[in-house]
Amino acid sequence: MTTKASTTRKSGKRITTAKKEVKEKLTQKAIGLQIENLSIAKVIPDPMQPRKTFNEAHLQQLSESVKKHGVLQPITVRKSGNEFIIVMGERRYRASKLADKKTIPCIVREYKNNDVLEIQIIENLQRQDVEPTEEAEAIAYLSEKYAPTEIAKRLGRTDNFIRQRLKLAGLIEGFKHFVRNGEMTISLGVGVALFEPEEQQMMLETMGEDFSAHQINRMIKDQTYDLEKAPFEVADKKLVLKAGSCVECPFNAANQGNLFGDGKMVCTKSACYETKKSKSFLNLIEKSKQENILLIPEIRQYWADEENNTLIISHLEKNGLKVYLLDDVEIIENPIKPTIEDIKKEYQHYDYSEDEFKAELDEALQHYEEELEKHNSAKENEFVKGIVFHPETYRHKEVFIKILEQSKNESTTYSAPLENRKMADCTPEEQIIKINEREIRKKQIENNKQFEEVVEMIRDTKYIDTKKTLSVDEMVAFSLTLYENNVDYVGRQRFFSNLLGNTSKMTDEEIVENFKKKFKKEIFHKLIRYILTKQVHFGESNHVNNLTNISFYNAMQGYYKSKIDGIEKEYAEKRNKREERLKERITVLEKQIQGLKQ
Repeated sequence: MTTKASTTRKSGKRITTAKKEVKEKLTQKAIGLQIENLSIAKVIPDPMQPRKTFNEAHLQQLSESVKKHGVLQPITVRKSGNEFIIVMGERRYRASKLADKKTIPCIVREYKNNDVLEIQIIENLQRQDVEPTEEAEAIAYLSEKYAPTEIAKRLGRTDNFIRQRLKLAGLIEGFKHFVRNGEMTISLGVGVALFEPEEQQMMLETMGEDFSAHQINRMIKDQTYDLEKAPFEVADKKLVLKAGSCVECPFNAANQGNLFGDGKMVCTKSACYETKKSKSFLNLIEKSKQENILLIPEIRQYWADEENNTLIISHLEKNGLKVYLLDDVEIIENPIKPTIEDIKKEYQHYDYSEDEFKAELDEALQHYEEELEKHNSAKENEFVKGIVFHPETYRHKEVFIKILEQSKNESTTYSAPLENRKMADCTPEEQIIKINEREIRKKQIENNKQFEEVVEMIRDTKYIDTKKTLSVDEMVAFSLTLYENNVDYVGRQRFFSNLLGNTSKMTDEEIVENFKKKFKKEIFHKLIRYILTKQVHFGESNHVNNLTNISFYNAMQGYYKSKIDGIEKEYAEKRNKREERLKERITVLEKQIQGLKQ
């Protein structure tokens, strides 16, 4: 029996279906393309597809959506023999397979091979989850045809983003591996990519097997120079004629896509920087001689015998300058007026109120006025113009100088460092310093010996065989041991940024005690799991020939069995195909052997 309600429902469904079909036809007509529901078995991924990685969790989510709503946006394919190769939409294709779909809506188009690759690259780059090194390589491919600004427009990205990715493309494979697995940040990768491949390889070998962001940062810092702190005028085109101006130099990071921040000028050519630095120092000496200006190195007599300082003093003397050190002169600098921002930065680690910050500013302003008055009346008080410079960077500033009375008629002598002088040769003030320094050192040595003795005593006991459950103190000790000795800079920032809390005002003993108070077993477990992921062995070691790797592989089955099974399946399929080809090849060779025998 057909009811009025059921007739109405059926009629409603027919109307909805009809509307949907009309809408699809109108849409297809509007865009001039025909959508076909192709057998998913005839659709295959493009082996030349530049995108290699897909997020499994996101694919699973998309698969659930496809099960409920179908593929809302058709994929684009091109015909190749009896099959259809995907141009755009591999994620939708993979999700459809996961959802056990038999067909998939497709738009079939004709392309030239180069056009296909370019379309795939642009389509992939417009996604949010592109792996950075793949993204960099894809943008590098586009850069062979388009300027960075044009690529930025096509992808809806900033020029700086494109330039950074182009620089990242120059990273050697050894470092790209660390970017892919998340140990190396993109910005650090870009910093390493500033250097030639040979220099990158040296950095990689210097670092060793375990990734260390701190070590890499230090190497970058040692080989780059902040041009804002250069001792010479960076816009000077004549300082070293062959090099020209730093502002326009291709080795200035600001001209490579603001790699160190917006407009930050950093020199990445150490040899050129050192040449300009040396030339600027020679110019400074020449200015001192021509204008009869005192040139004072920022060296105290205490450190005069240090190797680099000795070279600087000798260089000044060889150029005919009388050498005065900081102990020989009184200096008046042009003071800088403090601001509330300066005060807040200076006292950033203090829990100050706005009123307390203002009180500090008022005091600083009063001191500024006093210093400014001294500076303005310097000439009247027999000060003369001079220049002080740093003995390593050669950065310098113009000041007012007065030579102290005891230095006017005496040839400058440089005493040995305080630690190398006998007590009898020291002033009473210096003797107090030496006594205190010696006592500090004695305590350090005593603590070292005491600790070693305690450890050796414990090693001789049966502590290791103790069957008691670990105490909180033991777990705290082991956690801090793991943290200090095994967690690198990236790991600390990524997983354990709040582990020790704010330690700026605590001694080491207070840090340990504070950690103990807040300690939870979850921290202990997290550290162990972190170490488990870090202490595995790569290269020739794997999950079937190394104890550490085998145990790790087995342990992870309890957490990610389905994902591990998926990876195993992919490798098994590749292996089976390869072995089948090998069997066929061996069969052919065996037949050839039999033919030769006959």
